[in-house]
Amino acid sequence: MLWKWLPWNYLIRRAARSYGFADPATTLARVRNFAQPSEFEMPLEIVRHAVLFHSRGLINTRAIQHNLDWIWPYWIERQFNPRDPSFLPRAFHFSHINLTHRNWTAVGLPDLGLYSLVDPRGLVTPMHDGWSIDAWILGADGQRLIPSRRDQAKQQLAVQNHCLKTRTEKDGMRLQGEALGRAEQTPWLELDYHAYSQSGGWLVISLRPYNPEGISFIDSVETRPDNRSWLVNNQDEVRFKTRPEYCLASNYHDGDVYHELPVSEASESVKCRVGMATAAAVFPLKPGEEFHASIEVPLARPAKEIHPQWKPTTWEAARRPCAQARIPDKRFQFVYDASVNSLIHLSAEKIYPGPYTYRRFWFRDAAIMLGAVMALGLKDRAAKHLSYFPTKQRADGYFESQEGEWDSNGEVLWAYGRYHQLFAEKLPNEWLNAMEKAVRWLGDKRMPKDDSGHAGLLPAGFSAEHFGPNDHYYWDDYWAIGGMQLTADAFAEGGKAETARLCRSLAEDYSACVERSIQNFALRKGRGAIPASPYRRMDSGAIGVLVADYPLQLYPAGDERIAKTVDFFLKKCWVEGGFFQDMTHSGMNIYLTLDIAQTLLRHGDNRWQDVVRAVVDMASATGQWPEAIHPHTKGGCIGDGQHGWASAEFFMWVRNAFVREEGERLVIGSGLLPEWIESGEPMSFGPAPTPWGEVRVAMRHLEDELEVQVLGEWRGQRPEIEIALPGFSPERLPEGAERVTLSLQTIS
Repeated sequence: MLWKWLPWNYLIRRAARSYGFADPATTLARVRNFAQPSEFEMPLEIVRHAVLFHSRGLINTRAIQHNLDWIWPYWIERQFNPRDPSFLPRAFHFSHINLTHRNWTAVGLPDLGLYSLVDPRGLVTPMHDGWSIDAWILGADGQRLIPSRRDQAKQQLAVQNHCLKTRTEKDGMRLQGEALGRAEQTPWLELDYHAYSQSGGWLVISLRPYNPEGISFIDSVETRPDNRSWLVNNQDEVRFKTRPEYCLASNYHDGDVYHELPVSEASESVKCRVGMATAAAVFPLKPGEEFHASIEVPLARPAKEIHPQWKPTTWEAARRPCAQARIPDKRFQFVYDASVNSLIHLSAEKIYPGPYTYRRFWFRDAAIMLGAVMALGLKDRAAKHLSYFPTKQRADGYFESQEGEWDSNGEVLWAYGRYHQLFAEKLPNEWLNAMEKAVRWLGDKRMPKDDSGHAGLLPAGFSAEHFGPNDHYYWDDYWAIGGMQLTADAFAEGGKAETARLCRSLAEDYSACVERSIQNFALRKGRGAIPASPYRRMDSGAIGVLVADYPLQLYPAGDERIAKTVDFFLKKCWVEGGFFQDMTHSGMNIYLTLDIAQTLLRHGDNRWQDVVRAVVDMASATGQWPEAIHPHTKGGCIGDGQHGWASAEFFMWVRNAFVREEGERLVIGSGLLPEWIESGEPMSFGPAPTPWGEVRVAMRHLEDELEVQVLGEWRGQRPEIEIALPGFSPERLPEGAERVTLSLQTIS
């Protein structure tokens, strides 16, 4: 009670003025004026994440710019170089963070939620948010090969075993590092280095107090007897399977161990009060001979991170039940396979949108990624995650991962409904009870039905974080409508007929309120397109509206308002072939770009072709995308450097290119690129779960004809099937038939 009665605003204002600070109460009031009144100014999770993120950035500010003679990771070598396009002036930056090359790829095991990172030049961070391992060549002729300082490198991901190789070369030297997750009784990260120097010299494997985000402290390094291992921070071990000739270590006061190489009086072990200890293991190289060194890092620390029922499996076994694609274009094929690996890896335990920065659970990302996991055919994995959802539900029915974001209940309902739809199973009572509470929460949470633009909609909220200030976003309401529509049948089948009726009536009433808001308020501001909310003009935040088209299909294909909304994005928000999200992301966002491609495909607009080609061109050498891409460096500029939502949307693109659900029919082949058809190579996809059963699609050339085969394990009556390959007239697959042939002479 005392808290409520004390004049906190007055006290804070007076204290601020006495010390010469701006009045925080006035500043916050001004900031609030840019948003619609809401229960929460910003989710606490976002504030917490920002504080942690910029705390690292403040440490970077002290550590990096005063020590530019150190060997730093690729992003720092670029971003702090005034001669590089990635350079950022630092004078008024609150903290120094990676804003130009947020790119990395996780390696590890398909059934384990531990992720070791490899950056674009082969820097390896074995454990979450930890220190890293780098490798260099010091030539006997004085030349040095430092991968993070090289403009070019070749990376390759072998999808069969998820081994990532990084190769750099310079002046008669070459270095290849290989990172691979390995499991026996416990999980390991294995690192193999192949080094060659024409003049001879030394291979150096170095322990580094940083990672792709910045500083990660190393307080001590102990070199064990016989130079067989390092003990880092008295808890982590790095084992040398190949014994180095000698080891060196250095503290912050003495500088980077790099400056002590190749031969020095430096000690083998060190403690550093600053937390910037470095170490080096040195291996001699004979002139003109390749040398191989191998190390390994145990990943079972702390032990609680390993689930007690964990059993290792191979990547090949993990991929076996997944939908397989056969695509004539090697680049598309590789990106598809890499996306499947990402979905498997990031859904190993909890479902995460990224292996590092976004190694957090959010319902929005989880539901959308889970939609792809289900479409991939991983039924048991999907069920495991859906069983976890109720543990995150509040007593009032709200599925909360971040307070003040009102899209989660609709997304969770959609995920449950999608599971029921694809696998035709009666849902467990635990799920149904949680879903029922979620529906009632959606009924209770709505705004009053008055004369405002948000009458009957969900409250103003922070929504998906990249739409803008707090507002009554249609995104939230569309998910509510789509989720309730999709789960009504699941409730009816589960013996909850009353809840099924409530779902249908609430969805209908929500839809009517959204339509009233759009017709009376939004279309005037959007000039025929639909803005993000009834109170916004058209801007990049309106991208959330497209969820009504894909994946929810709340409007018929070709809806004029959706088409005008997409046209706005293509004219005003298109940069370097992708959708540029001004709000927060300030980069080309791949998963939102692919959402636009899905709408173009559904509307029969062939502009989807260039969009999809550009998306594949923007994928990294390892088949990944960051959350958003810098328009000049083409590196990541926000979020995780390997974004699971992007991989999910690319998988869904390929799936829908071959097998797309449209109302009560299946559309086959509508997203195949013309050059794939013209290549003469066979194509196939499946098995693909659909509401009517599993489907396999295959296509092959027969002289002047193209044979299209559709094989289904149907549950009940087969749906209408439309063959709609680009360049051919749409053709219905006759009842009882499994194949049609299309004349290649008629292709337009």
